Amino acid sequence: MERRTIGATALAVGAVGLGCMPMSWAYSASRQRGTESLRTVHRALDLGSTLLDTADMYGPFTNELLLGRVLKERRSEAFVSTKVGLLVGEQHIVANGRPGYVRRACDASLRRLQTDVIDLYQLHRADPEVPVEETWGAMAELVRAGKVRALGLCAVGVRGGRRSGAGLYNGTIRQLERVQQVFPVSAVQAELSVWSPEALGSLLPWCAARGIGFLAAMPLGNGFLTGTLTPGQGFEPDDLRARHPRFTAEMMAANQPIVAGLRRVAARHGADVTPAQVALAWVLAQGPHVIPVPGTKQARWATENAGAAGLRLTPEDLAELRHLPAARGSWD
Repeated sequence: MERRTIGATALAVGAVGLGCMPMSWAYSASRQRGTESLRTVHRALDLGSTLLDTADMYGPFTNELLLGRVLKERRSEAFVSTKVGLLVGEQHIVANGRPGYVRRACDASLRRLQTDVIDLYQLHRADPEVPVEETWGAMAELVRAGKVRALGLCAVGVRGGRRSGAGLYNGTIRQLERVQQVFPVSAVQAELSVWSPEALGSLLPWCAARGIGFLAAMPLGNGFLTGTLTPGQGFEPDDLRARHPRFTAEMMAANQPIVAGLRRVAARHGADVTPAQVALAWVLAQGPHVIPVPGTKQARWATENAGAAGLRLTPEDLAELRHLPAARGSWD
């Protein structure tokens, strides 16, 4: 698989990563299959999808524990990205960016992951009660202590610009500019896909101009862009799509033209090319610093996703995808 680099330190990873969240969080977590999840991680590594993206809050904690079972055997083949800054309570998810907590959380993640160093440690969310510079400073100390190799930040957009992305990530960019004064940012993780292209407006160019890697979260639109979901299908209560406005029966039907466009492009590249691979190839085409991180808990989908690294879209393909209708259904 093609290799891409993250940040000024040029950390090399496979062009397509593996999002591990669905293995224990947010997607019908009550029906997890540990053996299949382990097989999925092994398969991803076999195919060169070396970036494994997790977080301490997924589960919570169980996602890191699962990855630790693989890393115990194959640490040298993997690039480990995990996150800090969110705590899961009985009713709410709350941010905690206190320096002491960050240090303890890192040590706990290292134990669960069965490793002595985290390749990329990301701030999941900034704590509104703690200056972000203090949180980032504590994370920088972990780099100097040899527990972490590089730092990243997960971006949160404030809806406003939709298709253009105007103003969506202004707050995140200001935050990034602040922490850059403390310690270099190696990567930013934010949503980017054919049906959520807003990061193209300001955040992606900001990263490109500074040599910062961009980890594209939800590049398959929570599964919608795979073309395997049908309007009106039900979702388990613990599946985030059960509450997502784009996954009502009405909005899933309204957004079918997006999948149809992906199918048309896929057909031009051969019978074996899928809409999901086209969607991932579109993300890859947004710049050499962009790494899509599709989440899955099944080895067959990890195999399909990895195949997108070899798909090259033509200018005509990209033009057609650029003119697809904007997705309908919003949190606003």
